[in-house]
Amino acid sequence: MKIIVTGGSGFLGSHIADALSAAGHQIIIFDRAKSQWLRTGQTMIVGDILDSDVVSSALRGCDAVFHLAAMADINEAIDNPRAAVETNIMGTMNVLEAARAQRIKRLVFSSSIYVFSNHGSFYRTTKQACENLINDYHKHYGLEFTVLRFGSLYGPRADRSNGVHRVLSQALAERRIDYYGTGDEVREYIHVLDAAAMAVDVLAPEFANQYVHLTGRERMTSRDMLYMIREIMGGDVELNFGGASPVGHYQQTPYNYTPKIGRRMMRNTYIDLGLGILDCLQTIDGYRNANDLQPTKSAD
Repeated sequence: MKIIVTGGSGFLGSHIADALSAAGHQIIIFDRAKSQWLRTGQTMIVGDILDSDVVSSALRGCDAVFHLAAMADINEAIDNPRAAVETNIMGTMNVLEAARAQRIKRLVFSSSIYVFSNHGSFYRTTKQACENLINDYHKHYGLEFTVLRFGSLYGPRADRSNGVHRVLSQALAERRIDYYGTGDEVREYIHVLDAAAMAVDVLAPEFANQYVHLTGRERMTSRDMLYMIREIMGGDVELNFGGASPVGHYQQTPYNYTPKIGRRMMRNTYIDLGLGILDCLQTIDGYRNANDLQPTKSAD
């Protein structure tokens, strides 16, 4: 299949693009900046998701679209609600209109488990709106879709908007982690490589017009995860907790509001959280030594 991945230069998008390429698909990456992970055989289109003409042209001739281009950081969305609404909702509208006009066979949309929550602020609201729009396009125009609701992702290529990346970066640089929460926040961590592999799987016919949860098997408190990091690093990492959960983030569970019931998807094999964190530490440490990385304080 010829597949375009919007937001394909980013953390999750680049891994999904690679997994799709490995599965034999012809991949086009669409993003505002050229991907530093562009593989041989992948095509790059630099463009703005808010430019409807550019989006329509980019989707021409494609069989499917993985739509990941969005403002994905909750704190950034809280600080810039107008930009979050424009990027997430209007960007999705542009993709939907182009997909309808180009008779795309499947739209795969990157959503979040925050759609079930009273938390997540403007980020949650935009994702809920996008899911409703996608459902309406299916009802009225027959556009086939799959909605992927991701849990707490971590892994290589993450940046400082990723909570796990931030704490690991600070731990390596300062042997200290400043965590702005109680430590009782519960998350279901999933390695980005596992998430990308399962994202490819949803192209199967049985996942058409389905809502799929990709939250992984690793459910633990933030405190336990930080204890794990400290143990992996030899025990000499100072842990400081801020005492209150970060604004906009859920503590125990996101499940309050239910827009559409989804299927939880898992594979028999997966990357263990401890091994995944160890790999991230080695990757970040190598990058830090090569580039003199200076971390900032962390928040989940």
